[in-house]
Parts: sequence; structure tokens; C-alpha cells
Amino acid sequence: MSEFRTLKGITWDHMRGFTSVVATAQRFHELHPDVDIVWRKRSLQEFADKPLAQLAAEYDLLVIDHPWAGFAAANGILTDLDSLLSAEFLADQASNSVGQSHQSYNFDGKQWGLAIDAACPVSANRPDLLEQHDAKVPVTFDDLIALADRGLVCCPSIALDTYGNFLNLLTAAGEEIFPNEEEVADRDAALTALERLKMLADRVPARFFDLNPIRTLEYMSQHDEFAYAPWTYGYTNYSRAGYAPHLLEFGDVIGIESGKPGSTMLGGAGMAVSAQCRHLDIAKAYAEFTGSAAIQNGIYFEAGGQPGHRSVWNNPTHDAHCAGFFSNTLPTLDRAFVRPRYAGYLDFQDTACLHIHEFLRDGGDVGAILDTVNRIYRETRK
Repeated sequence: MSEFRTLKGITWDHMRGFTSVVATAQRFHELHPDVDIVWRKRSLQEFADKPLAQLAAEYDLLVIDHPWAGFAAANGILTDLDSLLSAEFLADQASNSVGQSHQSYNFDGKQWGLAIDAACPVSANRPDLLEQHDAKVPVTFDDLIALADRGLVCCPSIALDTYGNFLNLLTAAGEEIFPNEEEVADRDAALTALERLKMLADRVPARFFDLNPIRTLEYMSQHDEFAYAPWTYGYTNYSRAGYAPHLLEFGDVIGIESGKPGSTMLGGAGMAVSAQCRHLDIAKAYAEFTGSAAIQNGIYFEAGGQPGHRSVWNNPTHDAHCAGFFSNTLPTLDRAFVRPRYAGYLDFQDTACLHIHEFLRDGGDVGAILDTVNRIYRETRK
């Protein structure tokens, strides 16, 4: 009789992140009765913030955000997936990446995560409310402000999201972000982006400073108040019939000029394997099982997941099931930019976002805010 072995995994607290991997773990157990993979969940904020070294000491499998790749490479806390997974499997993942999702977990020439989930900020709207108010989906920033003046716009605006929206507005204007190790962007362009973001923030109810994308989408889908959100991480769940009282549709993002939509900050989630995992053979088998085209198109999607395998995004049946989510947002995913991933980047992001958030909420000297953001950036680059 073979030994019964258990692996522990940690993911984030939403159907997209939790029930998807629980379902694959259950099916994997049915195929391998001597193996059990037990998933736990953490809040969306902890998903972004909790130290990876601490999690890697507690869990065998970790669902992570790709900016951790540089830290992982520098500290040896994760298993290099190039040495664990088959070359054929990794080649399939690379060729079926949604945008730069697969590559975003590669740092210093090694693969630290498997892009089982793909996402970036896209727009969300209530088509019924837009029709009711004889309004259209905005195409430019000026369109967005005009709709916001009618009280129909909301936007997730916790600190991390305001930071992301600052970068999103820079790229919407065609500006290069992180052009060097001294500043986040050209000074004049960065000041303009912060001022535009303040224009929007002044037109969105202050309660959204405390709401993340999940809470914003929950509010939009349950209350007949807001018809449009310009940037929120897409969740197919809210475009699936029966998931919430009102269906949301997701689409591309605004640009500054008509016909030139912007690009947004790549998100998504990757499965990583702790360097302390004692059962690497199981971790390998389960990772390849979960990331395979068959499971991503089947159990993973059916259990509420938002797959990272491109075949799902090109599957017309799945697209129809999600009110066109995949076809409407794939162009945005393919344009999404990858944040820096140097070992100190998350310290920069987690600190700089607080200053941007405070400025948008309380006002202040925009030049001083930008000086602070750039100073933090320079310090963490060291």
C-alpha cells in the first residue's frame, strides 16, 4: 500500500482564485487516491502584501503575483519550474500565453510561476443602466469625465488601485513608464496623469477609496447606481448569468485620444512551488494537470476560474457563457504592461501607492507627491 501524502496550498479569497483550484485538487485526488492537496485562502490584500518567504515556509504550493519573481530569484524560496516541469509542457504554456502572462513569471532566465490565471484592468459596465440613461461606453478620458459628471461612474480606489490607475493613465497617453532608475515617468507626463486621476477621483463617491475591484464589482452588480468603471481587474464571474443579480459586461479601456485605447497593468495569478516542498513529484504532476489546456477549459473554468491558457480565451462556447468577456478583453490583455520585478519593487509599490491614495483623497501639492514617489523608487532600486 502506497504512502498517503498531503500538499498544502495557499490562494486568494474569491471563487475565481479558490474554488477553481479546489476543484482541480479534488479531481487530482480522485485520479491519485494516495494524494490530497488542501487549499487555503487569504484576502485579496494579503495576496498582494503578505511576505512570500513566510508563505513559502508554510505551504508547498502558492498562488502568487508576478512581481514576486525578482524577490524569489534573489532569495531562493521557490522552485525553478524549468528544472521541475517538462520542456514540452512549458513550451505549450509559452505559446498559449495570454499577453505576457507566462513571461511575467520568468526572471533571471528562470520560470518561477505558472500562469494559471490571466487578468489586467479592463472596463466594466451595466448595459441596462447605460441604455436607461441614454449613455455610451466612454472611449476617451474626456468622455469618462463627462459620464462621471452625470454620477454614473465608479472606480475601485484602494491605494494599490490608485497606483495602478496612475500608470494606466500614463500609458493611455502613450508615455513610457519606468524609463530609467531615477523616475517613474517623464515629469510633465506624470504630473498630468496625477492631475487627471484627481479629476476623476473628485467625481467618484469617496467610499470607493475603501473598495477593491471585487467589492466594486459586487456593488455594481447588485445596485442600480453606477453604469461604468474605467479600470477594474476583470472577473468573468460577474459576466456569467446567475452569479449576481445584474450582469456586467467587460471591455477595452479608454485612451486619451479616440482610436488609441490605453494599456493597463498586467495582473493575473501564477502557481509557484515552494523550495521547501518535500513532494516535488506530486507538485510537478499537479501543476501540469492544472495548467493543461484540457483542465483549464474544463474543471478549472467550470469551477469559476479565469484561465491563463489562451485556448480558453479563444473558445467561443466559453466566451458566450461570459457575455463576450474573453473576446472583448483579450486585446487589452495582449497590450498589458509588466511591472518592474526587481527584488525591491514591491516595497516601492506598497509605499508609493499610499502617497498617491492620500493625494487623491485629501488633495495637496502634486509636485511634492511626485517627488516622493520618485524618491521611493530610487531608494528601492538601490
